[in-house]
Amino acid sequence: MSAEANPLPAVRPMLPDEAPLLAEIFRASIMELTGDDYTEQQQAAWAAAVDDEPAFAKRLAGELTIVGTLGGSPVGFASLEADNKFGYLYVHPAVVGQGVGTLLADAVEKVAGGRGVEALTVDASDTASDFFAKRGYVPQQRNSVQCGDEWLSNTTMRKSLDEAEVA
Repeated sequence: MSAEANPLPAVRPMLPDEAPLLAEIFRASIMELTGDDYTEQQQAAWAAAVDDEPAFAKRLAGELTIVGTLGGSPVGFASLEADNKFGYLYVHPAVVGQGVGTLLADAVEKVAGGRGVEALTVDASDTASDFFAKRGYVPQQRNSVQCGDEWLSNTTMRKSLDEAEVA
């Protein structure tokens, strides 16, 4: 028997046909994890951002997108939107707390650092801001972003990347 009782999270590049699955992870993460910080209407508007799956797939393909896996199955993803900015970081609610988000964030920071980036920014949702703060990201400004007919708040956060940390 070759099954692992407790598979370890791993990361790999996104495969071209994975956008629909990543869209489902995006939706599930928003709808199940952000209810303490956003209204149902805000969540629905936010989750609808991936309803145009071809546009979502094109965006993911245009960024450096990394997939987090458990037992070989995709359970999260992150992207580097520009050399110095997180685009996405979403983990399926069923695996929160199992190290997938941390592994994805580590990978994005290492890639950015390897490209000579001195600091990385993220527009962190109110739900994700504690995660990023624990990783050394410092709030820079509050933002209001329009999604459909709804306005959502987030915080631009910044972390200096020390070469020793990302090597």
